[in-house]
Amino acid sequence: MNKAELVASIAEKSDLTKKDAESALNAFMKTIEEALSSGDKVQLVGFGTFEVRERKAREGRNPRNPEEIIKIPASLAPVFKAGKTLKEAVNK
Repeated sequence: MNKAELVASIAEKSDLTKKDAESALNAFMKTIEEALSSGDKVQLVGFGTFEVRERKAREGRNPRNPEEIIKIPASLAPVFKAGKTLKEAVNK
């Protein structure tokens, strides 16, 4: 499902226009982005948790030249951990 299909599904299930559904979805995504950028975690009970995890610096291999070892710097990565209700719904 792409963003346009998601907007159409939200509009249908909530009796909103597609324009209003897209605005709501954009606001949701922007809010999650801002919260994660400021170091907060977003918990939606039953659905899941959005958070930022730190990746340690590590060594890797250059895919074009496997003998060459490259250093991969430490970074922050956004992650999503599914909640119990979502896991159960997927596994039905």
